[in-house]
This record gives sequence, C-alpha cells and structure tokens, in this order.
Amino acid sequence: MSVNDIAGDQDWGPEPEDDSQAVVAAVGRQIRIWREAAGLRAAQLGELIGYGENMVYKVESGVRIPKPEFLDRVDKAVGAEGKIAAMKQDVAEARYPKKVRDLAKLEASAVEMGAYDTDVINGLLQTEEYARALYRERRPAYAEDQFERLVAARMARQSVLDRRPVPLLTFVQEETTLRRPIGGRAVLRRQLERLLELGSLRHVEIQIMPTETEEHSGLAGSHRVLKLKDGTAVGLNEVQLTSRLISNPREVQILEMRYGMIRAQALTPRLSRAFIEKLLGET
Repeated sequence: MSVNDIAGDQDWGPEPEDDSQAVVAAVGRQIRIWREAAGLRAAQLGELIGYGENMVYKVESGVRIPKPEFLDRVDKAVGAEGKIAAMKQDVAEARYPKKVRDLAKLEASAVEMGAYDTDVINGLLQTEEYARALYRERRPAYAEDQFERLVAARMARQSVLDRRPVPLLTFVQEETTLRRPIGGRAVLRRQLERLLELGSLRHVEIQIMPTETEEHSGLAGSHRVLKLKDGTAVGLNEVQLTSRLISNPREVQILEMRYGMIRAQALTPRLSRAFIEKLLGET
C-alpha cells in the first residue's frame, strides 16, 4: 500500500470516486425487480425471509446494506436461482467505504498492531451501540445511508479479532475514554463489559493510561503502529478529518519508540482490567 491519506477512527465517509454506494443501490434495485416479478409486496417478502417491511424498503432503496443471509433468503423467496445470492461478494466489499477498505486491508496484513487512543475507544474494540452514538455526534451530520455504511464498516473491521493465525493486538486507552458516557450510561456500561471480554483473549492486551500519570510519552496524540507479514512496519497518525499512513522508516521508528514508552508508563494489562472493573462498578 502506498503512502496515502486513509481514514481510521477519524473517517469521514466515501470519497467522490468511491463506487460502493452505487453497488449497494444496484443490488437494491435488483431485489425490488425480482420481488415485483414474483408478485410480492415488500411486507410479504419481509414475512417470508424473517425481516420487517421497513428493512426490505431500506435495502431496496440502498439505505441499508443487506447481510449475506438476507440475500440468500431473498434469492430463495423470489426464485432467483442464485442470481441474488451471487451478489454477496460485491455487497461485502461495498460495506466498506473506499478509505475504510484501505484500512481494513492494512489491518488484515498485520501480524502485530499497537494502538494508542486519547479521545474515544479504539474502533476495533467498540460495541455497535458505542459506534452508532459516536457517528451520531459527527458534524456535519451524516446522511442515513452513509451513517449505516460507516457503522457496518466499523463492525466488519473487527473480523481481525477472529483472524487465523491470530495477530497480536495491543491497545492503550486514556482513562478519559472510559469515563466519557458517549451514548449514555447504559452504552458505556456495555462498552466497558466489551473491553473486559476482549481483554481476556490471549492475543489482545488492553492497558489504561491514568489521567494522573505524570510521565507521559503520548501527548502528541493518538497513533498506531502495524507490523506487516512481509516484515515491514507502518504507522498511522490520526488527526481531524484524515489519518496519514506513515512508511518512512525513521518516522515509523519514532512512533514505535513512543508507543513502547506509552505502554511502559500505562497500567499493566492485569491492573488495567481491575481498573475497568472498578469503573464498571461505578457506572
């Protein structure tokens, strides 16, 4: 991957040249054509496939991206003989806006990733409720279809957590990210529970940087370091609106050094878990 601006947790949706929305719209039109040819109303199709009428309309209009099982069930219900089910791969790729597809490819090629986050919970650790609440706060506000695609893309990126062979994933979160009730207290509680769940995985380590820490090497802001399958390493420096991919060896070395010091200054994974459990009890 070349050094380009790509979007991480600061993504702002599809770029003008991104054709993924056109793919989603085309699939929706095909579903409507097949439904009408089968003599079914949207409510009838929804009943046959186990989805609500509103969901059928949203998929047909390109507002919602259909899941694979949705396409399989529609295919069977309208007698498309595999023609709708065959669109699953195209739809799977369209779940990611172009910038996020680039990030997902980068994460998929990583054998080790370290992430330090200062403002929000890292995207790979977020619950869907937290991600939705976070995207709702963005200004200018997203259109409904763009909002749904970004949420779906963030959730789909988390497949890296289940990849085999498993990568080593380490995270350092500022204490404030665990205290800010984005989406409300109930959403925060479930997010803290998710952190405890993921932190129990052997290939995932989560550390907390207490606000009261005096020595702190991460004051320049959030960043990530990824070590790739080919032995190279790259960095991601996230700022407003864009996230810059860094491949210059000297700059990557600086980010690696800073991240190593941040991990050393943060609470250990064991103490961090106890810290999260304490916050959960207080929330």
